Formats: sequence, C-alpha cells, structure tokens
Amino acid sequence: MALAGCAGAAGGNARLDTVEASGDGTLRIGLILDNTGEQSFLNDAQRAAAEAAVKDINAAGGHKGKPVELIVEMGDDAGQQARKLVDGKADAVVGPTDSSHAAAAIDVLSAARTPLISPANSAAALSTYKSGGYYFRTAPTDVAQASVLVKLAKDGGARKISVVHQDSAYGNDVSAAVAAAATAAGLETVSTSAFKPGAAQKAAAAAREAKPDAVVLIAREDAQGALAELNNAGLSGSKLILSDGAFAQYGSGLGSKALDGARAVVPGGLPSAAFQARLLAISPGLKDLSFGAEAYDAVNLAALAAATAGDDAGRSIAANLITASGGTPDGPETAPAGKTCRTYADCLAVLKTGARINYDGESGHIAFDSHGDITAANFMVFTYGADNRAVLTGREAAGRTAG
Repeated sequence: MALAGCAGAAGGNARLDTVEASGDGTLRIGLILDNTGEQSFLNDAQRAAAEAAVKDINAAGGHKGKPVELIVEMGDDAGQQARKLVDGKADAVVGPTDSSHAAAAIDVLSAARTPLISPANSAAALSTYKSGGYYFRTAPTDVAQASVLVKLAKDGGARKISVVHQDSAYGNDVSAAVAAAATAAGLETVSTSAFKPGAAQKAAAAAREAKPDAVVLIAREDAQGALAELNNAGLSGSKLILSDGAFAQYGSGLGSKALDGARAVVPGGLPSAAFQARLLAISPGLKDLSFGAEAYDAVNLAALAAATAGDDAGRSIAANLITASGGTPDGPETAPAGKTCRTYADCLAVLKTGARINYDGESGHIAFDSHGDITAANFMVFTYGADNRAVLTGREAAGRTAG
C-alpha cells in the first residue's frame, strides 16, 4: 500500500502542539461508515458502539455541560464523507474501516485541522502518512502481530523458521517484521519466499528445501491455495503458523488433517458480555462485533481529549489525544504515571482532581505514540483441529505496534 500524503495537508505534528482554545462550545463527533455491499455489516457494530459511547458521555454531563452530538456519514467515498463532516462542523471524526480509504479522509480532515481516529485501519504505511499529526487509530498495525507469530513458533520448540508470504504490501511488511522479530528472539529465518495468488508452489518448495522447524504463512489472498501447496510439500499441521490475514475456518476446503495443530492469530479480543449486550440493545439485529470496541474507545478518547483541553476545537483534541490515552510521544517506556480509568465518567472524575488520566477502554490498553499508533496490542490465538477448523486457545500481547 503506497501512501505519500497530500501536499495540502497540515504541516508539523498537531499531536505535539500547544494550542489556545478556539471551539464553539459544542463537541461534535463525526462517524465515517465506509463499508458497502457484502462488507456493509461491518458498519453496524461501529455505529452501535459510537451511539453507546455518546450516550455514556452525555449521561456523565457531556462536554462542559452540553450534550455531545454524533454525525454519521455513510457511503464508499471517504473523502466526500469527510468533507460533509467538515461542513457539519465535526470537531473529531471516527473511521474509516478500510485502510485504502484512509488517505482520502486524512487529506480532507487534516486540512480542516480535524483529527481522525480509525477503529480498524491496519496498514503499516499509515503510521508515517503526512497527516500533519491529525491521524490516530485504536487498532493495531499489521506488523504488530510479528512478535506474536514468532513467539508461537518459539513456544512450539522451533529454532529455525521459514516465511512464506503473499507478494503484497501486507505480505512484505509483515514478513520483514517477522524476520526482525525472529532475530530478536534468537531464531534463525532460513528462508523467505513470496508468491502471487494462485502461484505458491515455488514458495512452498523453497520453504521445504530450507528444512525449517516451523513455517509462518502471511497472506490475505489465496491463503487456502498456499496452504494446499505447503501441504503438498510436506509442510502441514503443527509446523504451520498463520497470520491474521490467513486465518479462516477451512474445513473440507483442505485435505484431512492439513492444519491439525496449526495456530493462527487474530487481533483484538472478545468484547465483554456486558458490552456485547449494550450493543445488541442498540442494534438488535447485530451479527458481528468487529471493531465495535475500538470505535467505542475512539469516541471516548475524542471526548476525553476535549475534556483534558477544556476545549472542543479539533486542534485542541489532536493535541491532547496522546495524553488522554495514557501515552507519550516517545512511547510507554517514558510515560509518566496516569491514573487508569475505563469509562468517560470515571476519567472525567480523575481530571477534576487535576491528575493525568490513562484511558484503557473496551479494546484494552491504548497509549498513543507520536505516530498516533497504539503502543500495545492484544491478539487471540486459535488452534486448528483435524477437521481444519480453529478454536480459541489463548491470548497474547504485543508491544509497540508501529514498524
């Protein structure tokens, strides 16, 4: 995914600015819902979560005693949606879902000095996109999984690994991160081979020739074809570790026991039962909870940044999001102590004492860094059985998510 940034985007780094109050007294939060067609179901949890967050914020007194407003824009043109939200005087915006839609929204919003917080973007290139400091995300980058993939290999007894990856931005980025994580963990990467969808035979053969203890498969497209070729090459079962993009319930789509004992990672965690119930109360037909927790936290963080600043202007929110999240520009290692709080009401009570807050919400620890990335990420670990279907078997945490 090649991203350069719009020349018209705001310069500098708004995340680190010291600004004067310039808001109009009403905090308006925009929501970009950019999923259409077969992916439109992904809008539902995010909308329900944003509505739940705004309800909680207003129940706690809103922003400086005034209700917070939620403005929703739906469609498949994130740039146009962003422009409508700017026209609607949104002070901060949550979304979009698709990483490929982010640049268009960032360019519009950074020029308007309006922060954007995505609950779902994962492309590593967005960490350095020229947003002028107005871009944040509550989801981990793709490369954050690298240390977890390597840990699974090492925990399984591997000393040598092969990496088989799709020849794409996702595959190349995560592959490089896995190799670096392997070196840091004392493992040897004995081969790295790329493949195009539908043509993984040579990559699988290269992995076989390297005689690894484990194979890490990194793919989004045609992972099933790559797994079939690895199986044909004699690399199957517990030797395999799958990236999040390769995770699926393959069942009869692969040969018997092809994945027996293989492991895969999926970012995030299962939302609490109470949070699930809240979203279902708002949207009874909800069938998928993806990015709901991250959207809920994004809305709360925007409101808490405004509360920290005592101002609803976009520049003030951008300049206080790192602080509200419990982070620092240099990362968690240098972060001063902040009092952990898990709801808007609790965090507001802490702010009223004059103390610094550390908002850890439904998605877990956040602590933004100077790129607007979260500095900790949670992953679910799934293990496959003889039927090539996976069940949740564990959880792992990764450190800094930026590459």
